[in-house]
Amino acid sequence: MQIFVYLPKNYIKMKPNPLIRMRNIPVTSGTLQNLFKTFKSPEEKIRALEKDGQLMRLKRGLYVVNSLVSGEKTSVALCANHIYGPSYVSLHWALRHYGLIPERVFSVTSVTTKRSRTFDNPIGRFSYFQTTPEYFAVGVTNREEYGVCYLIATPEKALCDMILYDNYVPDRSVSALATYLEEDLRFDTDALRDFDSTIIAECAVKGRKKGVFENLIKMMK
Repeated sequence: MQIFVYLPKNYIKMKPNPLIRMRNIPVTSGTLQNLFKTFKSPEEKIRALEKDGQLMRLKRGLYVVNSLVSGEKTSVALCANHIYGPSYVSLHWALRHYGLIPERVFSVTSVTTKRSRTFDNPIGRFSYFQTTPEYFAVGVTNREEYGVCYLIATPEKALCDMILYDNYVPDRSVSALATYLEEDLRFDTDALRDFDSTIIAECAVKGRKKGVFENLIKMMK
């Protein structure tokens, strides 16, 4: 007996989307061009996919596949690492991520060894603050999210970065610093009991505002 299989008219359109292979990892335009190299104009195909919303442009030449297409959630922290690097997420964004400050954060904040910059894209705003290579290397760790890993400051380094880039941190006394943390930053000072003072001490040596960092260590005792 011969069996006939009837395919729907839109069968060709139902082929798996090649973008799924890119998952939720930021991808360069060169990689995308290679993915669509059989097309007459891979560049036009990329522009069409961006216009259709399947690709989101993070910056010129860098994209991430829409989560509705990839089936995987987008890690804004990983995107931040890729948009401008070397960098790691820190400051407000990291403090909020660790539950150390209550306010909602509207910009993904990072530290880099390059000059300070800001990028706006469909995902949001990404801000980068410049530091020295020596200070940059202190207190950075890997975290996993949605099946990918990204670089983030430890809680101690994120607080030090916040202090370093805030122009209004008092350096007169421990009590003045405590008031800043509790009232201005609304930081959970109870968490200081679990902080690693060696990271803060190293930040004091390799960064600026040594007096403030020393007062922070005194608060932990």
